[in-house]
Amino acid sequence: MTSSQVAEHAGVSQSAVSRTFTPGASISSKTRAKVLASAKELGYRPNAIARSLITNRSRIIAVVMAYLENLFYPDVLEELGRRLAAEDYHLLLFTGFMDRDSDPVFDQLMQYRVDGIILASTSLSSDLSEECATAGIPVVLFNRTTQRDAVSSVTTRNRDGGRKIAEFLVAGGHKSFGYIAGLESSSTNRDRFLGFAEGLQAHGFTDIALGKGNYSRLDAEAAARDMLSGPNRPEAIFVANDHMAVAVMDVARHEFGIAVPEQLSIVGYDDVGPARWTSYGITSMSQPLKKMVEATVDILMDQITSGEIEAEHRILSGELVVRTSARLPKTGVVDIDGRKLYRPKDTA
Repeated sequence: MTSSQVAEHAGVSQSAVSRTFTPGASISSKTRAKVLASAKELGYRPNAIARSLITNRSRIIAVVMAYLENLFYPDVLEELGRRLAAEDYHLLLFTGFMDRDSDPVFDQLMQYRVDGIILASTSLSSDLSEECATAGIPVVLFNRTTQRDAVSSVTTRNRDGGRKIAEFLVAGGHKSFGYIAGLESSSTNRDRFLGFAEGLQAHGFTDIALGKGNYSRLDAEAAARDMLSGPNRPEAIFVANDHMAVAVMDVARHEFGIAVPEQLSIVGYDDVGPARWTSYGITSMSQPLKKMVEATVDILMDQITSGEIEAEHRILSGELVVRTSARLPKTGVVDIDGRKLYRPKDTA
């Protein structure tokens, strides 16, 4: 069935059929009802691919993710789907690479004539980033930053978050510290550690026990075993995300019999999933997921509408959510809307 056949059957123009199936288009309720009745009787469905050839818009946004094991990203995917649907866009998911550029999936996603690309926990090479800009396809890095200005990005103040975690642990009376990294090449990991080290150094602590978790549960478990079995076991460990922090806590409690937080404090990052479960209760630096998604979609829509690809960088702030996995400082923890947050300035 074609739109012209529906138009003939309904006794309306072909443009009326087109407007009926275009969200937000102007059309009277009477005409719309006639078109829908004819479409139902004839078994007509709009052909999105054919429409994209006419409008030069597929209304598809490619989302490339490489780390769905971390529950932060399924939550991001769900919110992205809702936000894009509100703009009458569809999300098409591709699996990328966490430890290197996702160039191999580029040719595949471009076959779908996508209108924009969101890269989460992965990136494109500079050559392909420039190719996207030349083709008028906006690209946004989500929860990542880049040294190049050619690609837009949305992230949080990871360096400030790491620094705040250091201040929280020092205020809690800890004297020795460990850090279990994610992927050492990722901007999020780099910034979180840099802030953590700066925060500790400001209080005279320069020794940090280091482990490599690579954002993997198995690697985080191995890093925790190495760190906790040594003679100089740290009193507090900052883990680069909650997914790994859960693994570290399991190893500490069930393999070493260490009481958390009495003998060991653990702090994570992201504030998602099991961190909120009572059995873990991980103190974690939150990321404002909904605001991050909103900023990402806003950048894409602006650039798609204007046709101008100009890099834009948005950096949002999170909160240190205090739970039961770390010893509490004597001051600085406040209760706001049912959540305990570390805000020392609010109690000064």
